[in-house]
Amino acid sequence: FAARYTKAWCSREPEQVASFFAAESGSLKVNDGAPAVGRAAVAEVARGFMTAFPDLVIYLDRVERRGDRVLYFWTLAGTHSGPGGTGRRVRISGFEDWAFTSDGLIAESSGHFDSADYDRQVNGR
Repeated sequence: FAARYTKAWCSREPEQVASFFAAESGSLKVNDGAPAVGRAAVAEVARGFMTAFPDLVIYLDRVERRGDRVLYFWTLAGTHSGPGGTGRRVRISGFEDWAFTSDGLIAESSGHFDSADYDRQVNGR
């Protein structure tokens, strides 16, 4: 599942990422942001990253089971060269904490990464 999810992020097709989530209720929350609920909203989150980083590559670092949840650890690499981009290379690691529906789709994903480090890499601060 995690390998296919990683491949979807690298596809540059946001709908592929969204297809891993429960159609209407699946949610993706990034750091302290509001959750994106439903496939269309999840696709927009993915589109944002794919647009900001046209050469986006996501690497699967590892997967850990924690009770009924799964932690998906990843590394994002790419050039912030989309519209309004800074042209700076970024490499940041983080993880998603997944809960699943009974049919094996993501019911809830809570994503986490160091936003200060991300900002420093994107903006050179």
